[in-house]
Amino acid sequence: MKIVGIQSSPRGKNSNTLKLLDAALNGAAEAGAEIEAIDVAKLKIKYCTACNSCHETGVCSIKDDYNVVLEKLLGADGIIWSSPNYITNVTAQLKTLFDRSPLVIHEQLFEGKYSLSLTTAGSGEVDFVLNIMNNFMTHCGGNVIGGIGCAVAQGPSAMETAIEKSHEMGKDLVEAIKEKRQEAVHEAWRERFKYVTLPIKTTGHTIAITESKAESSDALARR
Repeated sequence: MKIVGIQSSPRGKNSNTLKLLDAALNGAAEAGAEIEAIDVAKLKIKYCTACNSCHETGVCSIKDDYNVVLEKLLGADGIIWSSPNYITNVTAQLKTLFDRSPLVIHEQLFEGKYSLSLTTAGSGEVDFVLNIMNNFMTHCGGNVIGGIGCAVAQGPSAMETAIEKSHEMGKDLVEAIKEKRQEAVHEAWRERFKYVTLPIKTTGHTIAITESKAESSDALARR
């Protein structure tokens, strides 16, 4: 079992959010998973240009580090998303990664994968940021087990508690994968999403939701 953790703070090793990510990955490792951390803030990932290449061909036209990250995510059983709160949002580095992933959403390429999300903030604004990451995973077809946030202004004890909770949630992520837990919210999203992705012929290309694992494999083969 492989768990990939995504770090997106430009503060690198000084990041408070990294402390939560390290704790969650350590928890997953203790539960028996192989772990890997990827710092997208150190990678070269360009902005999406809305060229529609991913819709038309199944391949992103931009050649950079995004493609390497995507392959690692597609090869993982679980993903741990992490980002500090930057003006009630994820960091620009993580948002760029999300924006480059329309094919993952349209083809539901994270189906069968599980995730959790982690964030830190100066204030108490943590739930909104956690929801951004969790919603992205759901929209990509994956399952979400929850998230941990910490308002660092509450002091060292709050951070220590968040680290402990992240460690335990990392363990639970492994258990969720083993148990193949399912989310009702995920099924509701797929039902609504299939109407959003009906063929769009007026723009010269067709977007269609993947209806089977075979179609997902087809999309990967085009890479």
